[in-house]
Amino acid sequence: MRLDKFLKVSRIIKRRTLAKEVCDRQQVMVNGKIAKAGTVVGAGDVVEISLGQRRVKIRIVEVRETTPASQAKELYELIEDFRLKE
Repeated sequence: MRLDKFLKVSRIIKRRTLAKEVCDRQQVMVNGKIAKAGTVVGAGDVVEISLGQRRVKIRIVEVRETTPASQAKELYELIEDFRLKE
């Protein structure tokens, strides 16, 4: 599945267009490499996202085309979530 679509389906980023913009600004890394929106991701991949002062690191557990919002957190495992100090 494309990275931008996974970020939207998993509800990490609310809209796919926003997920694409974040990828275009090189704020997303997959397995330690800067990733484009079209990067194919699967179970076991580690995704790091930089959103302003916040850094989120997740491991993909499962990939689904669609999922209810109540089950979206089951698609990934949170490794790190921290804010940079100003």
